[in-house]
Amino acid sequence: MAKKPQIYDAFGRPLQRANLTKEIMAPTVGSVRSPISGYPADGLEPQRLANILRAADAGDPVRYLELAETIEERDAHYLAVVGTRKRAVSQLEMTVEPGGDSTEELSHADMVRNWLKRDELTAEIFDILDAVGKGYSFTEIIWGQSMGQYFPERLEWRDPRWFRFDRHDLKTPVMLSDTGQEEPLEPFRFIYAPMQAKSGLALRGGLARVASWAWMFKAFTQRDWAIFTQTYGQPLRVGKYGPGASEDDKDKLFQAVAEIAGDCAAIVPDSMSIDFVEAKSLGSSTDHYERRCDWLDKQTSKAVLGQTATTDAETGGMGSGKEHREVQEDIERADARLLAAILNRNLIRPWIDIEYGPQNTYPRLIIARPEVEDLKAWTDAVTPWVDVGLEVEQEEVRAKFGLKAPKAGAKILGRNPQSPDTSPNSSAEKDQNLSETKFKHRFKGLDGNFQVDAALQSENASQGDIGALAPTAVWTGQFTEAATPALDGMLQSIEAMLAAATTMEEFREFLLEGYPDLNSGELAKVMGEAFAASFAGGRATLEDDASA
Repeated sequence: MAKKPQIYDAFGRPLQRANLTKEIMAPTVGSVRSPISGYPADGLEPQRLANILRAADAGDPVRYLELAETIEERDAHYLAVVGTRKRAVSQLEMTVEPGGDSTEELSHADMVRNWLKRDELTAEIFDILDAVGKGYSFTEIIWGQSMGQYFPERLEWRDPRWFRFDRHDLKTPVMLSDTGQEEPLEPFRFIYAPMQAKSGLALRGGLARVASWAWMFKAFTQRDWAIFTQTYGQPLRVGKYGPGASEDDKDKLFQAVAEIAGDCAAIVPDSMSIDFVEAKSLGSSTDHYERRCDWLDKQTSKAVLGQTATTDAETGGMGSGKEHREVQEDIERADARLLAAILNRNLIRPWIDIEYGPQNTYPRLIIARPEVEDLKAWTDAVTPWVDVGLEVEQEEVRAKFGLKAPKAGAKILGRNPQSPDTSPNSSAEKDQNLSETKFKHRFKGLDGNFQVDAALQSENASQGDIGALAPTAVWTGQFTEAATPALDGMLQSIEAMLAAATTMEEFREFLLEGYPDLNSGELAKVMGEAFAASFAGGRATLEDDASA
């Protein structure tokens, strides 16, 4: 049995097949990879937040990652917009393009397509998109094996706190070993997904850095708002006692007023008074807190979704809702393409290498929303061309509408072409179609010259009209030679009308309006000369007969 060639990852590290199916980054309570997280958001203030972000910039992202997790838990608006952005991509359709047309390349693509049918894939993609908020994510590929073949059994999200970046460049990801030491990532084991909101280090590219400031200021505002509501939303209770009241009586009075509700209670001697000066702008002060929270939420929406119309009722003007939706679709498209590139690099290509060895071409995963085609507009555009003779395959039309070819003996919707048409308008429609077809074929072009159709001549002869004389009297001799250029121009104009018209009524209007110009003046001149010559010839014939 031939020995499989040694495979190396993108960083030149060899594949260790013996450990490929072993899970290496599972969490354990009490170990370096503990699932228990801290809460640096408790009591957060500007100085502490700045220190957390500076530590992340220097290569220690633990508190920043814990803060990003806490913001998603405590800020309903941030959770909603980030979830919207992640779910928009995780539910998109995934397709696979083969690397080529060979049998091997097609089989590689089919293998990937079958794997994509897993029900768990949507949740796994959602976890990979955790990189949208934090700037990057790590997912461990748990490989399975069956009959000597390897396949991705599942994709497990791993806490980014268990990973670091090389201290030399802060770009190359490394993992924490069981002893807490920084080690290179195991080859073919992880999907490292950097999805940065801005250029630069992945540590500084997460949306959580922007959202953390907005969340902190909104938390301050909400706290002040709660205190304000509690203070001014309830009446102040004042208890008064007489001059001879004992300390025990005073304690009972204060307990009584304090237990009514809240903390705004006091007791004073009956001879004393307390005055409360109410601010005139009390109502506007109440709105001030709400407006500030709404403004901070809108800034978060802009940062995450690129717009505010899909999260707030105010769209900002006529048609702006559609424009905001287009902005969100642009972001969705960019996220989908970036995610597809990450999966192609970290999952599809390693899988093909493990199974079949290094290849010249690889299947390509595509994540995109299917383009919605306006079938009505397509039908309206194609139908006139079909009516004038454009040949279109039925299979192509059925494919457009997702229809199957009817089976033998199946009931067919619509009129059966073999059965007689008994509709009320069928006779009139047939007559109109026949007359239109007959009209269109009255003239035939022969080497650029137009002649009267023989069938038409026969028809005219049987009817006894002047058309029967056309072949012998008008379309002969010198008149035919003189009239042909004028007739050519007119017939070309008539053909243009027929091509532009969709009904006989419309063609009739074109003729009446003289559009395009029929240039009948030259033909009229030739016909006038012919009639004059015919008249003169007739008189000469009569005179000859009379003299004879």
